[in-house]
Amino acid sequence: MFHQLLQWHHFYDKSTTAVGLFSDGLFHAFGWFAVVAGLFLFADLRRRAVLLPARWTGAVLLGTGAFQLYDGTVQHKLMELHQIRYNVPLLPYDLLWNLSAAAMILAGAVLLYRTRDAEPAGSRAGA
Repeated sequence: MFHQLLQWHHFYDKSTTAVGLFSDGLFHAFGWFAVVAGLFLFADLRRRAVLLPARWTGAVLLGTGAFQLYDGTVQHKLMELHQIRYNVPLLPYDLLWNLSAAAMILAGAVLLYRTRDAEPAGSRAGA
């Protein structure tokens, strides 16, 4: 959303616009390869009847939140590869970015904790 639709920043902003757009393309290509691989893993869980949707959702939230927090702290601030916006006060954007990451991490961790003993419907002993 931030890269493509809002065009606020690119994956790498320390060069020309063309390099920034190229870096976005690489970033999104890698992201889509990861999504397709994840869908194959998801389909395999369903095929084997061991999918726990709440646990899967918790893992997705935890992973997404962790990546967003890494992006907001390491890539935005420590490495200064890019910022959320330019020519505006950054603090509100940084707070919203990192607080939403923390909320996703917390929600994912809660879901994973609540489902730590869950078992797929067909795997109960004696079933």
